[in-house]
Amino acid sequence: MKKIFKTGKPYIWLSGGTLTISLLMIFGLVTLIMIKGLGIFWPHNITSLVLNDNSTVIGEVAKVEPIPNLKDAYRTKLKIGNRDIYGMDFRWFDNSSVLSRDFPPTALTIERREWGNMYGFLRGMKHDSSIVPLSLTDLKPLLKESKSLYKRIRHIEKKEIGKINHKMEKHRLSLKSLEREPQSDSILRKIGAIKSKVEELETLYTEKVDTLTDLYTSAKGKEVVIQLADRREESLPIFQIIRIYDPNQMGVYAKSCFYVQKFWEFVSAEPREANTEGGVFPAIFGTVIMVLIMSLAVTPLGVITAVFLREYTSDNIFSRIVRISVNNLAGVPSIVFGVFGLGFFIYFIGGGIDKMFFSESLPTPTFGTGGILWASLTLALMTVPVVVVATEEGISSVPKSLKEASYGLGATKFETLWRVTLPQATPGILTGMILAMARAAGEVAPLMITGVVKLAPSLPLDSYSPFIHLERKFMHLGFHIYDVGFQSPNVEAALPMVYTTTLILLLTVLALNLVAIIVRNKLRKKYVSSAL
Repeated sequence: MKKIFKTGKPYIWLSGGTLTISLLMIFGLVTLIMIKGLGIFWPHNITSLVLNDNSTVIGEVAKVEPIPNLKDAYRTKLKIGNRDIYGMDFRWFDNSSVLSRDFPPTALTIERREWGNMYGFLRGMKHDSSIVPLSLTDLKPLLKESKSLYKRIRHIEKKEIGKINHKMEKHRLSLKSLEREPQSDSILRKIGAIKSKVEELETLYTEKVDTLTDLYTSAKGKEVVIQLADRREESLPIFQIIRIYDPNQMGVYAKSCFYVQKFWEFVSAEPREANTEGGVFPAIFGTVIMVLIMSLAVTPLGVITAVFLREYTSDNIFSRIVRISVNNLAGVPSIVFGVFGLGFFIYFIGGGIDKMFFSESLPTPTFGTGGILWASLTLALMTVPVVVVATEEGISSVPKSLKEASYGLGATKFETLWRVTLPQATPGILTGMILAMARAAGEVAPLMITGVVKLAPSLPLDSYSPFIHLERKFMHLGFHIYDVGFQSPNVEAALPMVYTTTLILLLTVLALNLVAIIVRNKLRKKYVSSAL
């Protein structure tokens, strides 16, 4: 036995087995997330259940499981929807209480802008006190018209009225700034010109509001009547319908096309219904922008620190203190970095910027409140140790002969560092950046007090000057998962959204890391002589 252990083979097998178990656990977790999350986009058939009390319910079968402590007894979890009517999305039924199951061919799934899905049968269009028969084919042009109307309303609200509000706010701040200056003829003329522009904008604003009122009024005029499973009839404005389809009549190809359409909507649309419906595009955008800003901040800071420790200082008391401090930073809880970012970046630096450059906006803060810039800098400080360690390893792996050759050709220490050492160590620097990006993308605790919000009214990047607004609050996939999973008013219905958003976060981090890995591999090929 001793001879076997001396060969080292048991340790090799132990390491290989541990790695295999770890990989299987990771793949198993990702598979579980995909199974739980991606099924939300598939148009499931609508099941009709007739119970032993002669009542009928319809909906999507969400789960079938055995009843605890009862042999050969099962129960079914049915997503009945119609939350505004029944007060719940799901209902459990003992299979023993079900007399019959059916898949009605005319049953419809109605996806609404509010209150989630509705399941029922199309009776027709409401006209005064009567109901005009209407088929699903006849309804599609009306839905298309309603969708165009909704886009028009959103364009006026976000673009046209948003642009007017932006201009009015700029004029208000300019007017406030001019009123603080000593009054002179030129100042009074400027004040008068600004007030004239504000009056014009107010007139234009009133016109847009009137246009919105007319559009909303026209949207309320058309309603369809839906018959529920209990024979009750409900009127539903067409404007509230996102899409309506009959899953029991759809084939595999139609369902696959529907699945792709829903998935694209999820990654490209804005959230709705307290983030439990719609898409996650603002959260994806905020996560990517935050990681990029963090990378731009942490890489120079980590590289400069590593170069100083490796190339410009000896093993003295000062360098030891710096190394101990860097190593201790790696063990500080992330929430502590968030508190530091709140006090230093937001209140101290941001508050100082507001006093110097945005005094006319006070007491409303501009930079003196949470924003994507301060969140990114906070995460940059948190991930500095990772970049420092990786950069030091990259610098130490540069062959000493290359440095000596550079010195022999007359290059200075800085020239050798800039033209030889750092290019050779770039793959190691990128390795540190990859690790920093992976950690920062999943952090939530420090973001909750430095700028992340449940729903951001606008993105940090838009068409308004200066186009990049680093002071704005933002959405983040990690916080979105926390919010939907633990703060949602309807957690049970939002659970698939938690898994799907988790998968999107994993894919986003993977995409960012793949880009950095590809760049690193190209640099490794370029600097063949590097020991990396």
